[in-house]
Amino acid sequence: MDYLYDLSRCVLCPHECSADRLNQKNGFCRAGNIAEVNAYMAHHGEEPELSGTMGSGTIFFSKCNMACVYCQNYQISQENRNSDPEFFDTEKLAELMFWLKDSGCHNINLVSPTIWAANIKSSLEYAGKRLDLPVVYNTGGYDKPETIKMLKGLIQIYMPDMRYASNTFASRYSDVKDYVTYNRASVKEMYEQVGNLVTDKNNIAQKGLIIRLLVLPNNISEVKKSLDFIKSELTEDVYISIMSQYHPIYKACKFPELNRHINFKEYMDVIRYAEKLGFSNGSFQEFNRDSRACEDPYTPDFSKENVFNFNRQEEIK
Repeated sequence: MDYLYDLSRCVLCPHECSADRLNQKNGFCRAGNIAEVNAYMAHHGEEPELSGTMGSGTIFFSKCNMACVYCQNYQISQENRNSDPEFFDTEKLAELMFWLKDSGCHNINLVSPTIWAANIKSSLEYAGKRLDLPVVYNTGGYDKPETIKMLKGLIQIYMPDMRYASNTFASRYSDVKDYVTYNRASVKEMYEQVGNLVTDKNNIAQKGLIIRLLVLPNNISEVKKSLDFIKSELTEDVYISIMSQYHPIYKACKFPELNRHINFKEYMDVIRYAEKLGFSNGSFQEFNRDSRACEDPYTPDFSKENVFNFNRQEEIK
């Protein structure tokens, strides 16, 4: 898999742009060859098994290989607005992970890592056993199985989105092709590597798969179909995180079908279906019944020192 390291013709993700990132001839994601980070923190708003009491050591990478019209991280993923990224080479990125560890964080949480997978692999290999913390691969789910295989043994916790069950919707709202095919194949590879979620005596995640399922308005995400896939191809014992946090932001106003919050019925239909299928391991977010709220606690603002103002998730028990 050495070809995945070759950033002179990048094929790390399903776009396979073959962009020469070494010479700043950018492809879909516009990434260069040195990892770009916009924010890092002890994040207390992740799943309870990740945030624990001391927070998840979260690193927000710049840019993304998806162009979601409703992206909550659009300031850094698509526009690089209000927050200039900092460049991290192999050693500097490893040192950042060490700093988060020394701050008491329970894990290292890599947000939007796909396009930086080669850089991340190099930094984790450099860090070696000195890091001694679970590493979370927190991805939008548009990954190649080959790239996930490249990371085997370096990532302890995979946390992919299963954003769509329809390639048509994925193309329309995130500008990606064959999302479902790549997403499901990559999730299966992730599960093969790490299995079901394992926690320590304090209920802090140590290893395993967490699948995030964001409920979109008008059944655009078709979460029930994704749940069917998880049950039939993996197991109902997989940790699932069902998310109510959709907020019509960025370009969502241009799409009437996306230009509203989800309603309580839409969310509870998914919760009840998951229960019907036998899923009992996971978490769900508190539902904000006030759809008129102009600010969503889960939506970050990277122009502020405190990026988040959030509520904790509730466990499905």
